[in-house]
Amino acid sequence: MDDHLEAMKLRFNDHLYMLKSNKGKNNQLFTREEYNSLIAKVKESKEKTSAKTPEDYQRISRYDIVRIGGDEKLIVKVQNEGDPIVYYTCMEENFQIIHEIHIAIGHGGRNRMMREVKTTYKNITIEMVMIYLNLCEPCQMKQSVPRKGQSVPRKSLIVKPIVSSVLNSRCQVDLIDMQSQADGDFKFIMVYQDHLTKFIQLRALKTNQAEEVACHLLDVFTIFGAPCILQSDNGQEFTSKIIEKVCGMWNELKIVHGKPRLSESQGSVERTNQDIENMLSTWLETNNTKKWSEGIKFIQLMKNRAHHSGIGRSPHEAMFSCKAKVGLGTYLPIDSLSRITSEEDLVLRNESNNDAQLQTAISTEDEDIGAMNDDNKEVGNSSEDLEVITVTSPIKNRTESVSQNEWEQHNTKIKKTDDGKREIKSFIDIEMELRRKQGGLFFCTR
Repeated sequence: MDDHLEAMKLRFNDHLYMLKSNKGKNNQLFTREEYNSLIAKVKESKEKTSAKTPEDYQRISRYDIVRIGGDEKLIVKVQNEGDPIVYYTCMEENFQIIHEIHIAIGHGGRNRMMREVKTTYKNITIEMVMIYLNLCEPCQMKQSVPRKGQSVPRKSLIVKPIVSSVLNSRCQVDLIDMQSQADGDFKFIMVYQDHLTKFIQLRALKTNQAEEVACHLLDVFTIFGAPCILQSDNGQEFTSKIIEKVCGMWNELKIVHGKPRLSESQGSVERTNQDIENMLSTWLETNNTKKWSEGIKFIQLMKNRAHHSGIGRSPHEAMFSCKAKVGLGTYLPIDSLSRITSEEDLVLRNESNNDAQLQTAISTEDEDIGAMNDDNKEVGNSSEDLEVITVTSPIKNRTESVSQNEWEQHNTKIKKTDDGKREIKSFIDIEMELRRKQGGLFFCTR
């Protein structure tokens, strides 16, 4: 930890202890000594076979303990099999946890921070996050810089999101001009975004010519599929040239360019591009480098894993029906990762704690393939008993098979919606539920 970060940690801890002193007796801000004492009390309460006090029952119902790499961690009592493990922290750990989450999501603000924190940690509050954000110099500098071309106060900027009801029906491609800080031969950033899921892909470009843009788009299209409508803020002529070049490389492809949008919708795209620039600028400063062509790879992940208020989830969740996985950090508390060095450590950790999520992550390839084969056999054998219909998914433009009862239930959810924004959320929810119920595999009727 460098001197600047160490000074920031000291100031954070000063504010944190002041916050604790203003709280009541039953707060959940634990010093290391209080944390270890509570673990001992929970173990004692669980070991009692008789004469349990109300405090014992309260501890048993509220807390549990897991062992990670020789250390004991206090967690929220897991009620159902498969529920995620949520950890309690002590005050000495809070700065490092908040700092690493903040860096991982590209210096995100309060709401994004809390979305990330609450998935893993129980007693890190919004007050702690705000203390950290007020001490983060890049975030304070970012707030004081006006947005490009913004001549009106930020609150008066009207932004209307671009709505699409089908994945890959309408996508956006734009260029960010980086010529003033060229990274070797790279001078532009291509931003490609699906309008439904808000999932973005970033590419470093040497020129702003349609030929180079088309080459990178072809790479995207052959992995994720091609959209029906392609839009760009660089003008219809530019978009038409890109479409002409891509279709020239892929003869069977047919795409049309989108019509000009209202200024409110254009503001939504400009805000996305501005957010990418801000995140990239902060990443370059944090990592003390000018290699933005490398940084955009991390910005792409940060942007896609961050919660998006317009769709009610992260773009990665909307696209793949699961949260972005970042190695073991997805399953274990940050301060315990250094103690896990091999697969054997993972197996021992899982056996001692019976962590269903971690078990899924470390299952062997042979087990995964066997499970998939078993699923195929099961569906094949039970096809006579299951009334199956073929439907077109509202978020994926492909055919899938589900039971009549399941589809009627999902159809009812769609009918209950009363505005476009809620309907889009329901479409994504339907797709995710269908995937979960069939284990991520879809089987078409014969």
